Amino acid sequence: MVSFGSSTYSKRLLPLVSWSHWFTFFNIIASILLSSLYLFNEASPETLLGKLYLVMTWLSHMSFLTFIGFVLLIFPLTLIYPKTRFIRGSASLVFTLGLLLLLLDAFIYSRLGYHLNASSSDQIIALIQTQIADNSCVFWFVSVLLFISILVFQLVVSNYAWKHLRQLQKTVFARFIVMGLVTAFFISHLLHIWADANLNYDILRQDTVLPLSYPSTAKTLLTKYGMFDKDDYIARKTSPLSFTDVLPTYPELNQQCAQLKEVEQSAILVLTDRLLDEQQISQFARRATSNKLQLTNHIDNALPKDAWFNLLYSLPSIYKQGVVEQNKKPLLFSALTANNLSASLTVVDELKEAMSDLPAALLNYQGLFDEVSHLKDISSLVLSQRLNHLSTGLHIFYFTASDHYQYELFIDALLLSQKNKNNKDIVWISSVGNKTEETSLTIKPALFILPHENEQEIHHLTSHMDIQPTLMKHWLACDISAGSYSSGKDMVKINNDRVIANTMDNGMIVFNKDKSVFIDQNGNFQSYSRELESPIMVSSDFPLMIDGVHFIKSFAQQQKVTNK
Repeated sequence: MVSFGSSTYSKRLLPLVSWSHWFTFFNIIASILLSSLYLFNEASPETLLGKLYLVMTWLSHMSFLTFIGFVLLIFPLTLIYPKTRFIRGSASLVFTLGLLLLLLDAFIYSRLGYHLNASSSDQIIALIQTQIADNSCVFWFVSVLLFISILVFQLVVSNYAWKHLRQLQKTVFARFIVMGLVTAFFISHLLHIWADANLNYDILRQDTVLPLSYPSTAKTLLTKYGMFDKDDYIARKTSPLSFTDVLPTYPELNQQCAQLKEVEQSAILVLTDRLLDEQQISQFARRATSNKLQLTNHIDNALPKDAWFNLLYSLPSIYKQGVVEQNKKPLLFSALTANNLSASLTVVDELKEAMSDLPAALLNYQGLFDEVSHLKDISSLVLSQRLNHLSTGLHIFYFTASDHYQYELFIDALLLSQKNKNNKDIVWISSVGNKTEETSLTIKPALFILPHENEQEIHHLTSHMDIQPTLMKHWLACDISAGSYSSGKDMVKINNDRVIANTMDNGMIVFNKDKSVFIDQNGNFQSYSRELESPIMVSSDFPLMIDGVHFIKSFAQQQKVTNK
């Protein structure tokens, strides 16, 4: 009885195992052909060795992934339930879904620069939703057509392999192909080990091309995206990030925003270099009489020397040197000048005696303001009721950490003065700059009082780079695309999760809705734990880093499109 049953099982199993190997072989060929889409989205390697590695890793990597799919899914199913129709149907469906997933991954890679992954699921879903919203009929037609085409291919190949199994078993060409793929697998890995030891960029930059493969270092990936000089790949190990492409020209104010309707309210920014907490922001919000935006996930991730550039120009720090050298005003300040609106800066610091002691971070921006003043206390502002008679325009009040008590008193006086005004001003309350890299990874809650907008609490990520676009839209009513002059967005219109990033001298900081991560040039990833209130080491999240690079380069990319 046992022998008979075992014999029947073997008779059913052996042909199916042989068929499944041939079926997988044909799918390996199909996956290699479809995966050529990844190569079309990459620049060709410059060296002969780089081209050899590309071909070797392309053929062997896709073959390996397809074979692993067979080993993990089809082969165990064949051993458990060796029914011909069931196995052939299941295998056809599994490989159909696998090839569809491959095409989806290739599409995601062409648009976002990384493969399907859990950490960037929000960005991937948003991309797919955008495709559906733009043209749902075409999207679903193409999707259904691809599914039917691949399924038909699977059924045809399945039927062919089953009916011609004996002839296929007698052929020898497949053995040479398999041996070639195995040889390519070992050669590609040996080449990568050599390239990793010798820092051969032409090979290492290919690490992200194929699915389920990521770079060995963050520096390799940053070089690929033009934030390290590949010709100086080894020597720049500890140097600051910088663009390898030509820095874009900062735009001029267009005629539409040079002749605005009469502006009847001012915009007042009250800033401190001391960190504010949620409790303080909530207290300020309760004292405000106008509609307000409470920003619970606001960030300011720059050190003092760069924070003012982020605030005034609404661009990441990597643009600072190039933009400042162009000697152009931020678009907001250009609009103020064109429409005869004032711009003033008041620094309150009881420990400094004169304007010669203006914080170094502000020295480059004195020329933006019509009036710059230094006060040791706020008495001249509060007692003389100057807050009720500020000229229409932009007024920035900056308090150093030593004057935090005066900072709170000033905000009380400012909010009180607004009660008696018919045209209530726009008021921004927040901190600016970070003393250390660790605090740059923390959330900085802020308050934005916008009298003519609906009151709401914004939980999506916002940053100082969003202030200028918001003022341009809701204060000056200047309807110009924020992306044409900044990396920020109109805060009132932010309705989805996004990634925000900035650069520092020794790396970059990336935020998403769940975490903040600092990546240095050596590829170390460091995050910040709100519960522990301290930095922690985290595993490498290259898709998040790529999203950060896209954010940083968005202004440069927009200028390239505009200037074409």
